[in-house]
Amino acid sequence: MTIETSEPSATTGEEAAPKRRPVVRPRHPLTHIGKLLVANRGEIALRVIRTAREMGIATVAVYSESDRDAPFASAADEAYRLPGDTYAETYLNQSLIIDVARRSGADAVHPGYGFLSEVPDFARAVIDAGLVWVGPDPEVLVDLGDKITARRFAERADVPPVPGISEPVTDIATLLRFSHEYGYPVMLKRTDGGGGHGITVVRDDDGLRSFFMSHDALQGGDLGRYFIEKFVAKSRHVETQCGRDSHGNFTVYSTRDCSVQRRNQKLIEEAPAPFLTEKENARLVTYSRRLFEAAKYVGLGTCEFMLTPTADIYFLEVNPRLQVEHTVSEEVSGIDLVREQLTIADGGTLTQAPAPRGHSFELRITSEDPERNLTPGAGTISALRLPSGPGVRVDFGVREGSVISPKFDSMMGKIIVTAQDRDAAIARVLRALGEFSLEGVPTPCALFDTIFRDPDFVGDGTDFAVTTKWLEGKYLVKKPASSKAGQPASLTEGLDTAPTEVEPTRESFVFEVNDKRVEVTIPEEFIGALGAKGRAQRSRVQPLRGAGIQVREQRANGGGLHDGNICSPMQAVVTRVNVAAGQEVGKGDLLVVLESMKMENYVYAPAKGTVTDILVGPSDGVEAGDPLVSFDVAGAADTAAKKKQPKTAKEEGK
Repeated sequence: MTIETSEPSATTGEEAAPKRRPVVRPRHPLTHIGKLLVANRGEIALRVIRTAREMGIATVAVYSESDRDAPFASAADEAYRLPGDTYAETYLNQSLIIDVARRSGADAVHPGYGFLSEVPDFARAVIDAGLVWVGPDPEVLVDLGDKITARRFAERADVPPVPGISEPVTDIATLLRFSHEYGYPVMLKRTDGGGGHGITVVRDDDGLRSFFMSHDALQGGDLGRYFIEKFVAKSRHVETQCGRDSHGNFTVYSTRDCSVQRRNQKLIEEAPAPFLTEKENARLVTYSRRLFEAAKYVGLGTCEFMLTPTADIYFLEVNPRLQVEHTVSEEVSGIDLVREQLTIADGGTLTQAPAPRGHSFELRITSEDPERNLTPGAGTISALRLPSGPGVRVDFGVREGSVISPKFDSMMGKIIVTAQDRDAAIARVLRALGEFSLEGVPTPCALFDTIFRDPDFVGDGTDFAVTTKWLEGKYLVKKPASSKAGQPASLTEGLDTAPTEVEPTRESFVFEVNDKRVEVTIPEEFIGALGAKGRAQRSRVQPLRGAGIQVREQRANGGGLHDGNICSPMQAVVTRVNVAAGQEVGKGDLLVVLESMKMENYVYAPAKGTVTDILVGPSDGVEAGDPLVSFDVAGAADTAAKKKQPKTAKEEGK
């Protein structure tokens, strides 16, 4: 068997293939990093790999079995498999990732966002291994990682947070006293919450007492992980993309507005933040500088704030990492923020940002269905056409044939559109949406098209119409039937059709040697010589080269009512159990809240019945198909008993 090499083919009467030249990458003059391990997946891993390549830095990827054929794995200079199929076994496996870094000879680790990017223990482990950590100091991650600690930190830095109590509250009298002083509604927020999960809005005394009872008695005493804040009903989410280097230099690359959200998760972002007065902009910059300097922050990060119609600006949190929406700041500043991260991490000097140029939007292309309240979907991308042309940037981590797994984040990629002003950028977004198509899984693109034509969104902002609750209030008001039946629709519907078997046509094959990813290309004439036997063998190999998950497996392992248990529809972490053993519930009542990649997902009762047992608790990790609660459908026991009773003589005679 002949394996493809860089040597020209033998003369066959046709022109021989040119000999490949070794890739020579000029080393960036400001960095000593020679090899970078990217401890992440998808579009952000590919994003980091691209900048590292421009800087002459070799890259190492790590990937799970389901990401075996993902673009980021093949784009890196080296790629290593993380055995397993769960968060804990793969992208959250700290020791295994550090081991890969040692084996590959990496000098530095970039965590991307999500997964381990904000975990102090991982940052310390990277540093203790003698590697460069591309992020802020682990102690900064500690100070900013807990919401109560972050509130206290902001107060010390003279940056006002939302009115609240900056410590866990464990007695009902204090909660009631605060609520009466500031008025309802109020918010109870988990100290370890992220991306909006762990937030409960309470609107009266009865609701507050109910929350207290459920989290004090039924949840094993986790009330001590919550603090209380005044609920600000109408606000915009504005933020600053900041950087500070080890020499004390600070800059704000741009402001951003991320008010178009669902379930406290951003869907559309833009830069610079529109409709800000000079005074508001100056306060955002001042507050951000105070936070970064008080923390002695070194690296890139985002300061998030709440802006009210009365021009109050309240601190929300500092995200000590690169954000998904960093792209719009890059577009209006002209600065590569990943390059900035690598330069700062290596002790270099950051780039002072110029005044913003133009206006930029980012659209998150997720596998979520707007017809079903943006519930996640899964499946295979059967067709993909990406937009292009002036001012259009596409950051995608998937391609045609990629399988979207419910085990990981639903975001497939981002479309970033930039023009000379906001109106021109809106028109360009609509043009880009018209060029874009993706088949096989749902996307929110139809909703995007509606939003970018909505007078509230495209207006001048004087009416303060687009707030953080605007999208949910105006467009996501339907409750899908499948949610009432127990599970998100896009995880349970449309799975009755088995995936189509497609004869593979590629000549490249992927193998692992000691868990290191290796691509081998076999000449086409060799494959042709195999005949039918070869095709059969390649058909058996195909699942190993694919993304590792079949739709029919999702149907077998997904959520629903199985053997008397309500099961999880996805791999996730339990954040709240809303019921108790012995409690009677109606069809559509909320049973359990799950969190997957900072996105809350709700599990409802499929029918009227009784919860007979609670099988999980807060912070428990679950896999798709794991039982959450035992459930007895009302009348099911009586029906079963009647079926077992012997028939009467009258019935026998019928």
